[in-house]
Amino acid sequence: MPAKIAEMPASDRAMATRLHAVVIASAPALQSAKKFNTRYATFGLSDKANLDEGAMWPVAFALKALTAAEEARIVALVKKAVR
Repeated sequence: MPAKIAEMPASDRAMATRLHAVVIASAPALQSAKKFNTRYATFGLSDKANLDEGAMWPVAFALKALTAAEEARIVALVKKAVR
């Protein structure tokens, strides 16, 4: 677990730990992002992500909880991003 995740309050730490595991399992070459002081977590991808769909597409998302549905969506996005 990255040091910054270990410093988080328990509820944020649980979500961040699982999100980190999902991302690393889906794309092991990626590194963790820095934590920002906001009311929700963010999950975003850089311009290197292969997500292009026409002239506009989402690259960042707000994340208030990490359920199985969000986890599945993140896995799909990360796999698409690194193909």
